[in-house]
Amino acid sequence: MINGIVAIVGRPNVGKSTIFNRFIGERLSIVEDSPGVTRDRIYGKGEWLTKDFRVIDTGGIQLLDQPFQEEIKAQVEIAIEESDVIVFVVSGKEGITSDDEYIANMLKRQSKPVVLAVNKIDDSSKIENIYEFYNLGLGDPFAISGVHGIGMGDLLDEVISLFPDKKREDYEGSIRFACIGRPNVGKSSIVNAILNEERVIVSEIEGTTRDAIDTPFVKDGQDYVVIDTAGIRKKGKVYENVEKYSVLRALSAIERSDVILFVIDGERGILEQDKHVAGYAHEAGKPIIIVYNKWDTVEKDDKTMNAYIEKIRHEFIYLSYAPILFVSAKTKQRIHDLLPMIYDVYQYSQLRIATNVLNEVVMDAQLMTPAPAINGKRLKVLYATQVSVAPPTFVLSVNDPELMHFSYKRYLENRIRESFGFDGSPIRIIARAKG
Repeated sequence: MINGIVAIVGRPNVGKSTIFNRFIGERLSIVEDSPGVTRDRIYGKGEWLTKDFRVIDTGGIQLLDQPFQEEIKAQVEIAIEESDVIVFVVSGKEGITSDDEYIANMLKRQSKPVVLAVNKIDDSSKIENIYEFYNLGLGDPFAISGVHGIGMGDLLDEVISLFPDKKREDYEGSIRFACIGRPNVGKSSIVNAILNEERVIVSEIEGTTRDAIDTPFVKDGQDYVVIDTAGIRKKGKVYENVEKYSVLRALSAIERSDVILFVIDGERGILEQDKHVAGYAHEAGKPIIIVYNKWDTVEKDDKTMNAYIEKIRHEFIYLSYAPILFVSAKTKQRIHDLLPMIYDVYQYSQLRIATNVLNEVVMDAQLMTPAPAINGKRLKVLYATQVSVAPPTFVLSVNDPELMHFSYKRYLENRIRESFGFDGSPIRIIARAKG
């Protein structure tokens, strides 16, 4: 579960992206000395003292009339709106600038907690540089160095202490599912078709759904909760390409869901953004159903569906386990098949395999196709056990984990799927040295 969302804001070239990379522990954000390199919000996931959190890296705000400044300002406003805690980064080398004062005034006008981080304090001789930043009126500044990692622990301690106590309805006994996808692919229309009533506003205007809407309902004695994810509109104006706005709420909805309906627009086909959206659900280990909506708008013959299936499998190789359903929310074509499919893939994601049966399958797989030799050595799986569900996760005790080639791992995964199903659910295989 995500405990909070952190937005990193500040003027250009103060080291926001470096701090972002420190928070998430990898170099996901581009780091360059030229101001304004980061223009889009970038999202990552961090962990500190058992707290998991989302991090948003933003473009810099400045007063000068520079290219992209209106867009960057809008990004930051949206990041602030979506976050629980804001880390305001300033530079201890340059001191307070008019841009810093402008941003500080922006932050003081909203209600989110702000942590002031004075970056580029690379050694103790520069510690006195932080004191002038008290003049910004945002409380005690934290002296840090993003490049060297100095002060990051104290900064993160403060950040996680400010996370809200989020108490959410667990919907015990319910199967929670979310519709995700690019804006205007018909997510809300599918929700309405499933519910058979207009519980969610539907509009041709992209970004109509403003929040993730939870709708509990019962079908055939089973409790469900559908989470309709949102595109973001702010003050009646779409500030940037709306496709980028839905990411944070989609991530939150994915984490809260048991099953994901990944919706593709049948009119526009598969776009690059679709791959990013689906990737979030796959990485989260959630069961996925690929829902190809607006099927009524596609000109068809007896070979069309197979051709589309082949194309989808080609574009989404990593979702080979996900069933595909061609629907029309408008005409309700095949909508009645969605809930039974949701129920089935959920059950597969919760499936536990008896250890003796699992080992029979894995050992037979090895006998049929031994692992390839690597540097004269060959992988040998000695024992297999399932350690968790959602997603089903299997630990293989092996002679040497370094000999587990990804292709052989995929082979073992396929043998497990052939034996037990797991339709719609990703499975995880972890190779560990025999203890």
